[in-house]
Amino acid sequence: MYIFLVIVFLGAGYFGYRAWSKSQTRTRLLSTPLTNRESAIIDAQVPILRKLPPDLRTKLDGKVNLFLDQVEFYGCDGLDVTEEMQLSIAAQACLLIINSELWYDNLTTVLIYPNAFKSRQQRRSGYVVTEKEIVRTGESWDRGPVILSWAHSRQGALDDHDGQNVVFHEFAHQIDDLSGSTNGVPVLNKGQSFAEWEKVFLTAYDAHVHAVETGRHTVIDPYGATGHEEFFAVSVEVFFERPRALKHEVPEVYDQLSKLFRLDPVEWA
Repeated sequence: MYIFLVIVFLGAGYFGYRAWSKSQTRTRLLSTPLTNRESAIIDAQVPILRKLPPDLRTKLDGKVNLFLDQVEFYGCDGLDVTEEMQLSIAAQACLLIINSELWYDNLTTVLIYPNAFKSRQQRRSGYVVTEKEIVRTGESWDRGPVILSWAHSRQGALDDHDGQNVVFHEFAHQIDDLSGSTNGVPVLNKGQSFAEWEKVFLTAYDAHVHAVETGRHTVIDPYGATGHEEFFAVSVEVFFERPRALKHEVPEVYDQLSKLFRLDPVEWA
């Protein structure tokens, strides 16, 4: 009995120490600024970040540090992953959660291809399963990993006014998946109403589908009409890159995303 109690005590102490050590590391990383060199790389690779107010830029540094500590990057098809690639992707991913309590809890791996890559997609209809090969610029899997084309990730970051950003898109799916299902309903911020979110996004989604089917121009990419989860992801792209246009055309969607991320990009300019 004595030996058993000693083992239990030592085990509890070990796991307690690990939890404390992890918490201390997290706190240290979140409070550590990026080096001048790292900041210069991020400013060059992700120009949208130059608009951030100083307090948000300070938060970004810490979250980028934490992201890089947690996530491993792997190059595919012979790609050598560079520091610029890691900092660019990390900074874009962290911009989405820069001012919220959300975190990519389940993500440990990012795969980077030089360009668009082929992916197999399965569709099930009853007992019939069909599989086809499609070309993608990004993918987000449940509980990770995120897969990206560097050519499209780089261009999406450099052109921060077109409302198209594959990194924002795929990491919006990761945020969506934190609720346990990628369905366009993420874990909402404190004070947000699920009923209100559902009403706003279902109404906007139906209007968007109708606009796409009738050939009308929309500020949200037509790809958003393929499903609720895609509508959420493309809305996030526009929220950060064309906030004024989104707020003008679909103010309710802008308002819900502003509450979710605790950000107001319209004010950054």
